[in-house]
Amino acid sequence: MNKKKIINDPVYGFITIPSELIFDLIQHPYVQRMRYIKQLGMTHLVYPGALHTRFHHAIGAMHLMGLAVETLRSKGHSISEEEEEAVTIAILLHDIGHGPFSHALEHTIVEGISHEHISALLMDNLNRQFGGKMDMALSIFKKRYPKKFLYQLVSGQLDIDRMDYLSRDSFFTGVSEGVISFDRIIKMLDVVNDQLVVEEKGIYSIEKFLIARRLMYWQVYLHKTVIAAEQMLVKILERAKEISLTGRELFATPCFAHFLNKSISREDFTNDPQHLEKFSRLDDHDIFTSIKVWAKDEDLILSTLCQHLIDRNLYQVEISNEQPLAENIDTLVNSAGIQYNVDEDDASYFVFTDTIKNNAYSVGDGNINLLMKDGSIQDITIASDNSNLEALAKTVKKYILCYLKELKQSE
Repeated sequence: MNKKKIINDPVYGFITIPSELIFDLIQHPYVQRMRYIKQLGMTHLVYPGALHTRFHHAIGAMHLMGLAVETLRSKGHSISEEEEEAVTIAILLHDIGHGPFSHALEHTIVEGISHEHISALLMDNLNRQFGGKMDMALSIFKKRYPKKFLYQLVSGQLDIDRMDYLSRDSFFTGVSEGVISFDRIIKMLDVVNDQLVVEEKGIYSIEKFLIARRLMYWQVYLHKTVIAAEQMLVKILERAKEISLTGRELFATPCFAHFLNKSISREDFTNDPQHLEKFSRLDDHDIFTSIKVWAKDEDLILSTLCQHLIDRNLYQVEISNEQPLAENIDTLVNSAGIQYNVDEDDASYFVFTDTIKNNAYSVGDGNINLLMKDGSIQDITIASDNSNLEALAKTVKKYILCYLKELKQSE
């Protein structure tokens, strides 16, 4: 069988699958599942084009990793073919543990276990199935491989993951503020003392990268209507879980029911392979099929929220720098109590507060270092004459108040 396939990607053009092992991994059900998980969760309800998947992202990141390795080799750094394949596998599989609708499931159905941990468990499984051929890839992914710069390419503040998702998300949403010069940034990469650095002349491309990331957070990832949709999905899953744990059986696909009807801890996930196997068969379709059925459920809260999500009648979201006034919240809670005949606890499905954070760059957390012309190494915020970058290093925290729109109308 010919495994030298070419994929036509809308962002980068033609992508070549670099090895037979990588072809076989792409064909594996764990990776094929990513075709059915949207990269940006509910963002398509704001930007209709944002229907690209985790699979698109994985293939794109694999391609960029090949360009990065080629650049570093051209500058005299030793990267063997085995290391190239391993770091490419690590980036291809870095998101393999994401659940349906990306982050929404992490906070509700599967509690206390991150997608990174599930990714590592699935990669361990794959390594066993492939007879240990992924030992080096796992070593890089888990930050154990001696060449630390290979891990930085997979996960850091200027990693291949971010370069692809910014390029891809801006392409599919049509938000031009997110466009970065990924090709120029990759050409400027170098390694000094086993640390990834960027040549000084790449400074403006890095500044643009950091500013693009910040703007994409406010304009796409933390857009208030995206927050409204994702919060509604989270509240639906919370309510479904609450009902299921009382013993009432809700409609769900078999793999989804497995997580809905019981509480599964991080230890359970690690020790009992059936949980991982069922998780690896979950995708967006399981969740949304259930939501369509629950829209007719006897539970008023569950059916109301599901119908609202299907109709795109989302929460009203107010974002502010200060905490919302208690009396405003109380008025909305009272309105929910009257309109839906629910107590104060249940009214929290219709009215609630939360916080959001935007942090484009974390100083001290695997800094983005520039290689200056005199051979010295400087952090981007020090080397740059752009005072905005210091502001980007500060975490911006905002408060959100979410409520059903009809509650305001009924006041």
